[in-house]
Amino acid sequence: MAAHTNSILIVDDEQEMRDLLKDTLEDHGYQVAVAREGGEALEHLGRDEYLVVLTDLRMKGMDGSDLLHELVQRHPACNTIMMTAFGSVESAVNAMKQGAFDYLTKPIKTDELLVTIDKALKEASLRREVAHLRKQVNREYSFDQILGKSKPMREVFDLIRRVADSQANILITGESGTGKELVAKAIHFNSRRKDAPFIPVNCAAIPEQLLESELFGHVKGAFTDARSDKRGLFEEAQKGTLFLDEISEMPMLLQAKLLRVVQEREIRRVGATQSIPVNVRIIAATNLLLAEEVHAKRFREDLYYRLNVIEIRLPPLRERKEDIPLLCETLLHRMARGRDKPLTGIAESALGLLMDYNWPGNVRELENVIERAVTLASGDSVTVEALPPIIREANGARRLIEDGVERSLSMEEVERVYIKRILEKTRGNKFQAAQILGIDRKTLYRKLEEMERSAS
Repeated sequence: MAAHTNSILIVDDEQEMRDLLKDTLEDHGYQVAVAREGGEALEHLGRDEYLVVLTDLRMKGMDGSDLLHELVQRHPACNTIMMTAFGSVESAVNAMKQGAFDYLTKPIKTDELLVTIDKALKEASLRREVAHLRKQVNREYSFDQILGKSKPMREVFDLIRRVADSQANILITGESGTGKELVAKAIHFNSRRKDAPFIPVNCAAIPEQLLESELFGHVKGAFTDARSDKRGLFEEAQKGTLFLDEISEMPMLLQAKLLRVVQEREIRRVGATQSIPVNVRIIAATNLLLAEEVHAKRFREDLYYRLNVIEIRLPPLRERKEDIPLLCETLLHRMARGRDKPLTGIAESALGLLMDYNWPGNVRELENVIERAVTLASGDSVTVEALPPIIREANGARRLIEDGVERSLSMEEVERVYIKRILEKTRGNKFQAAQILGIDRKTLYRKLEEMERSAS
C-alpha cells in the first residue's frame, strides 16, 4: 500500500523501548509499527511502506548497521534515523556515511525525537512528491504521447527516438502551433539529461537589450541596474537542455556570442573577465525557413550550420489530416473530464467540418476550437453549432472553390464571386469585408471598381 505522510517503523530489540517510543509518537498523531530486529523490519517493509525507520544500532539478529545497508539498497525512499546508547562521534559519522538521515543518542529526549522525526518525514514526503512529479513529466513528454499515427508523424517519432541520447544540436522547424516545444521536451525527457533542467527561452519575447544578460548572466556593476551577480539561463540549464525558440529573432550581435558558446562550450557573463564552462545541449526552433534568412543576411551562416546538425521538421496539420480524428477524440475527453461534462464524442457532421478546415494555426488552433466546443456543447456530443463560425463557413468556401473548378472559372471570376459573398455576409460593411479578405480597404475599393467596369 502507499505510505501515509506520517508512517514510522520502530526497530528495537528491547520491548520497553519499543513501547515507549510507540506510545510517544502515537500520542503526537503518528502512525507507528514496530519490529524486534532488522529481518522483521524488512518483512514489514515488504508488506507496507514507511517514510521513516527509527532503528537501534545494536540488536540481536540483523543489527541497525546491516539494516541501514539493506534500506539504502532496497527502500531508498524512506529516511533512516539511528539510535544507540553508545553515542560516539565515530559511530555517528559511520551511520551518516552509510546513508542515515540523522542520529539520536539514548536516553532519547522527547523534544529532540519529535523534531528529528518531523524533519525526516517532511524530507521523505518532498522526495516522494518530486519522484511522482518526475514520473508524470516523463509520461507527459514521452514522445509516444505526442499524438499522431500518420506517416509524417511516425517519421518524427522515429527521429526523436534516434537523436534523444545524442549530443548533437537540433533544429526543430515548422509552422506556429505544430508543437515544437513539445518535441523539444520529448527529446530532453527521453535523454540522459532528463534529470537536469529543461530551460525554454523565447528569443522574440525578451527585449534585445536584456536578452544577453538573460542568456549569459551578468556581474555586479556591469550596467546601471546590475546590483548583484546574476546567473544566466545557460548556467541554470547546466547538464540539461536549453531550448531557444524563435531563434531567427535573435539579434546578429548575440548570434556571434552564441556561436562562440556553441564552439567553446563556455560563457562569459556581461561585465566579467573570466569564462565559465557549460555543459548544455542546445535545441533551437523556428517557424521561418532559416536557410532563406541566411541568404537574406539576417542570420549567420556559421551559426546556422552549428545549430542545424540534425533538423526535425514538424508537418502542419493540413499535411496529416488523418490525425485529426485521433487528436479531436483525445482533446475532447481530456477537456470534458477537466470540466466534468459527460461528452461521449463529436458528431459526424462536426468532425467532417473539422477535417475539411485548413488549420492555419495547426494543433494549437485545434486545441482552442475543441476547448470552445466542449464549453458550449449542451448535449452528450459536440455538434456543428458548437464550432466557431470560421470553421462552419469554411465548408461553404470549399464548395465555392469546387464549383469554380467544375465550371472552369478563371481566378478573377472566382475572386469576384467570393468578394460578393463576403460583402453579402457583412451586409455591405466594407471595413469588415476587407478584414475578412485580409486586404486593406483601398485594395477592396479598387477591386470593386474593377468589378463594376468589367460588368458594364
